[in-house]
Amino acid sequence: MADDLPSDQEFEIPKGFEQLKWFNGFGRTVGPLYERTSGKDYVRAFLVSDYHTNGFGNCHGGMLTAFADMTFGHVVSLHLSRHWVTVRLLTDFISGAKVGEWVEGTAQLAGIEDDFVTVTGRIWVGERTILSGTGVFKALDKRAAKAE
Repeated sequence: MADDLPSDQEFEIPKGFEQLKWFNGFGRTVGPLYERTSGKDYVRAFLVSDYHTNGFGNCHGGMLTAFADMTFGHVVSLHLSRHWVTVRLLTDFISGAKVGEWVEGTAQLAGIEDDFVTVTGRIWVGERTILSGTGVFKALDKRAAKAE
């Protein structure tokens, strides 16, 4: 992935969203990604670009699943301040997203048992739900406090 990533100037980022500082590895491949937070509530987002699409011009299911994983698992970071890995991710594709659509998602804590965290989540475009699902994440070591 290289020079075809969209810049912030090519579209207007919805109010309250800030670009995640994930410029290497997988984040570089699927990004840019955005987030709006308020305490422990958050919404993650991305703009569907050509490189996110399948042969039908829809956002690829792999991109939506990867986005769900990053969005749903973030609950562990916010609520427990711990790193995490995915144990199980179940998704239901309900609708699609086209190039130029702003995709948003969030999740809620459903339960904790030992170091396993269960969440429920939803991904949408506007009023249209495009994916819903559940995830189980294993909480790992404590995260370092973010520098302000």
